[in-house]
Amino acid sequence: MKVREVVSALGLTVAAGRAGLDTPVTGGYVADLLSCAMAGAEKGEIWITLQGHLNVVAVASLNELAAVIVAEAKPVAAEALAKAEEEGVAILTTSMAGYEIAGRLWELGIR
Repeated sequence: MKVREVVSALGLTVAAGRAGLDTPVTGGYVADLLSCAMAGAEKGEIWITLQGHLNVVAVASLNELAAVIVAEAKPVAAEALAKAEEEGVAILTTSMAGYEIAGRLWELGIR
């Protein structure tokens, strides 16, 4: 499954990084601590977080993540969106809670 299919299936909003929508998704990861995401998120995974600052994009790029989902309609900083565009990191947003979005990813077969 590709990021764009996840966006479509779950009604997510693409806030930045449309260039990354054709990236294959290999799994999911949930954390709000950057250090946890740096150590635990693996290449190709979708990272669910409440964070929306510039360092989120840095971690996503460093770990070669498929996308970042910012849950609970939390704001994403303008500089983070600009950097995500530059890096080709898909930043997706939703009003759903992290718990719900993780469950929906599971239902889609993303483990």
